[in-house]
Amino acid sequence: MRTVIRNGHIVTQNRSREIINGDILVEDGRIIGIGEVRGSADREIDATGDIIIPGLVNTHSHVSMSILKGQIDDLPFDRFLDKSFGIDARRTDRDILAGARQGCMEMLLSGTTTFVDLYYSQDVIARAVEETGIRGILGWAVLDPQYTTQSGTPLDNAKRFHRSHGGRSRVIPALGLQGVYVCSTETFLGAKEYALDNDLLLTFHLSETRKEVVDCKKKEGRRPADYLADIGFLNDHCLAAHSAWLTIAEIRQLARSGTKVSTCPVSNMKLATGGVAPLPEMFQNGVAASIGTDGSTTNNCLDMFREMRTLSLLQKANRWDPTVLPAQQVLDLATIGGARAVRMEGRIGSIEIGKQADLVIIDGRSANLRPMRPESIISNLVYSACGSDVRTVLCDGDIVVEDHRMVTVDEDKVLADGEAAARDLLG
Repeated sequence: MRTVIRNGHIVTQNRSREIINGDILVEDGRIIGIGEVRGSADREIDATGDIIIPGLVNTHSHVSMSILKGQIDDLPFDRFLDKSFGIDARRTDRDILAGARQGCMEMLLSGTTTFVDLYYSQDVIARAVEETGIRGILGWAVLDPQYTTQSGTPLDNAKRFHRSHGGRSRVIPALGLQGVYVCSTETFLGAKEYALDNDLLLTFHLSETRKEVVDCKKKEGRRPADYLADIGFLNDHCLAAHSAWLTIAEIRQLARSGTKVSTCPVSNMKLATGGVAPLPEMFQNGVAASIGTDGSTTNNCLDMFREMRTLSLLQKANRWDPTVLPAQQVLDLATIGGARAVRMEGRIGSIEIGKQADLVIIDGRSANLRPMRPESIISNLVYSACGSDVRTVLCDGDIVVEDHRMVTVDEDKVLADGEAAARDLLG
């Protein structure tokens, strides 16, 4: 199958960050031509006046919580956790699947083609990934047995998921450690050993709240990142979500080990946990960063365009410096930076020949993106765009969204199933 996308403003995100006016030729899921494509193809997409960007990469989420949005809002963090855990203990495969379908659909409709998830029942979530056509890096939740509602040992469950789902095109198993507050040294090191032996991503919450840091110092005598470095856990397969309460010494520990970060600005702001991820210091010390939305209970929205805008404004306001985190750098974090965070920069994250055809066509007729001038396209994408501007989405060369509508699943049914599942779960 050959697909050509014609006459778009192509934001390549290649090494030179070129913006090219022209065509993209896709064959068998990969990009094989950029610029002027002559001749016909099996399928042609007219993108005249539109903007084409690489598929966005959401590096931290809990996708099946999509049906819980609006249920645990405006609460202090301890009460938020109590209510969240109470709902979580009642969840069934039915509502997890309904929530995952809805969350995957929301991400695709707003331009995300790859996401990292941390939750249990990833075998159920994998069904939603394959049905909708998104790419999911699914980290089965790993924690000490005494803290979990899972049947069996969480680490063993994660291993079984990997053995049963490894090798699929859109489902990429990973290990998702909950955090230092429920994972022992033995659990961390057991997960690391299995991940390195099988070349899997290790994703985990790190220094999300000040309480987490204080409790870790009391229990282990060290701050979380220092503790994980000292026990030999940190390595280049690691992706640490949040990372808002870090010292310079901890940032250097992350850099030395090759650990990447997923910053989740909206979630941290909504929960008022304090702390702003020290991204300027991470960049200065060579820590690779990316962007995550977190789940729908702490963010309510899986739109990465909103996340990009908020991240830049938060960092500028926090540093009293409008030059911090400029638009191009923010777009980098959501595309090639996200790909680097999940160790897939050779396959996704930019529009280059040989890479997988994860492509997002943004409607150039949207009033919020005009005037369309070459020098303002990047700024408009970060500061003006929103998910509803997304017109068409390809993942691995397959059209999954066309003219603002899902192609792979029945939108109305997905939403109706989500409503029914939420009603049964929440009462």
